[in-house]
Amino acid sequence: MNMSRSRTGTCRTTAVAALLTVGAFTGAVPDARGADARTETAVSSTSPVSGVTETMVRVKSPLPASFGARPAACDWLSYLRYRAADGPAASADADRVLVAQPGILEGAGAFDSVARNTVARAAEQGRHIEFWALDRRSNCLEDRTGVASGDQHTAVDYYYRGKQVEGRTFAGYVGDGELGWMAKLGIERTVRDQYDLLTAELPDQRMREEKVLCGGHSLGGVVTGYFATADFDGDPATTADAGHNQCAGYFALDTTVSTSLADLSGSIPDDTNLPDVGLGYGVVQAGLDSGVVPRSLSAPVLLNPETMTLLAIAGLGAVQDPGGEADLPGYLPLNTNIEATNRFLFSEDTATFLTGSPAVKDFRLTNEAILGALMDDHSVPLAFLQSSVGFYDGGPIVDKNFPVANGGEEQPALFGGEYKAIPDQPHGPLYTWRNYDRVGDPDDPGYRSADGTPFTDAGKEVTDIQELARSMAQQPLDFTEQYFPTKLVTDLQLATSPQVKRLVVHPDGLTANPTLTVLAGDGLLAGRVPADLDPVVADGYQHLDVLTAAPTQNNGRPEPVSTGLTEFARAPE
Repeated sequence: MNMSRSRTGTCRTTAVAALLTVGAFTGAVPDARGADARTETAVSSTSPVSGVTETMVRVKSPLPASFGARPAACDWLSYLRYRAADGPAASADADRVLVAQPGILEGAGAFDSVARNTVARAAEQGRHIEFWALDRRSNCLEDRTGVASGDQHTAVDYYYRGKQVEGRTFAGYVGDGELGWMAKLGIERTVRDQYDLLTAELPDQRMREEKVLCGGHSLGGVVTGYFATADFDGDPATTADAGHNQCAGYFALDTTVSTSLADLSGSIPDDTNLPDVGLGYGVVQAGLDSGVVPRSLSAPVLLNPETMTLLAIAGLGAVQDPGGEADLPGYLPLNTNIEATNRFLFSEDTATFLTGSPAVKDFRLTNEAILGALMDDHSVPLAFLQSSVGFYDGGPIVDKNFPVANGGEEQPALFGGEYKAIPDQPHGPLYTWRNYDRVGDPDDPGYRSADGTPFTDAGKEVTDIQELARSMAQQPLDFTEQYFPTKLVTDLQLATSPQVKRLVVHPDGLTANPTLTVLAGDGLLAGRVPADLDPVVADGYQHLDVLTAAPTQNNGRPEPVSTGLTEFARAPE
């Protein structure tokens, strides 16, 4: 690129302001069908991790009438159930059941790799454990029909051109005016949903207390903390229903089990529609009830339902034709959200962002390279979306110095610490993707930043891009989350208010059971977790890698997160 690489504070401010003032689409999706109290559907996968059976489970659990009108699908709770293929069919007969809460803007599909790796590793040791990846209730609003078609063009045609798939037409993304019921979908309802699901699926309380391990990723650690301290029958003197008595232990994946968001600073972007919680609980709740405060957390570009769907569509292309030249940037229609998102993710510098030239569609990229550009820690500038899936290949690479410059002394936590890179020749060579396990091979060009710093090395690459693509494109419950309840975050930010403090009925519940804390070595909490937690540190991992890492690492050793979970799930002799 011959674009100027000079930036000023004023120019960057103008660029970010432009990013935050463009709009997105709204609409509605069809309701789900089905009247049975519980359904369990087999899920097929091309994952190379063998010996694991996956099903999607849905349990009917109607919300109270006070929540108001909502789609019928939202009166169900859903999760992905992973178990050993040669293990017991009934969850109650498993040796252990791991129940995982997702992080912010995250769905059950994000747990696919860590769930498979953990179940398979335990099975190798002769133990049969299950892994349940929970989906938040609000994910009932997502329409994955286009992605489920298995074809990228069909998916784009479904979401953008009114083409039918399996007799269904996309009705658009759900507008905030239709989300009134989500104004009450906060931490109290979230932990109640977990309790209701556990008691429905595993009715024996003593068995839950002895076999279930409760945990989560990122924000899921805080949800687990509130679950552990909750009381579910309204009588603190009776403790069989207490949250900590539903679990034999806790696990935290790049998070801590606590009732504070303090450890997760940097995981929630500043440009979302979160209200000023300094206004107080009552004012914030009134704003949610009235619709003055948006009920679903989003940003005008990048972090919204449309962009979350586009990530899955990109994953679909990487599964379908990994090394084929991508036509997705040109096949998508032009709109403000797509244009601004592409500029934010694929601009070398501020000048490129402001002019839009060269654009992503001016480069020749394989389908895998498109997904890598959207999700890799050396490309995407948002730490909570980063994974370590390899690096660009096939042509000249330069520093990506937008929205922040490489090598700065004070890199904002939101952007992560890795140098960012970008292809340098529009209308030039076909840029491919070097998978995690080929970084450092003899034919690796060993790309370096302008200051001589290597962009990456084998020790920092841990996730197979094909596994990531499968998790994003092949799961019936999404990897990302399109409609995250704003109230869930505002409740946690207002943890000292009487309305939220009252939920912590059994504060000793946080320490009532053993806890496994697993940290991404290069993740959001790197260097900020107390040593007395004795965390397992996964070197080179980013925030998402604790969920997506390949079963065998570049050092030839087993993947440490699933190894740690497997050992933690070992039942006492």
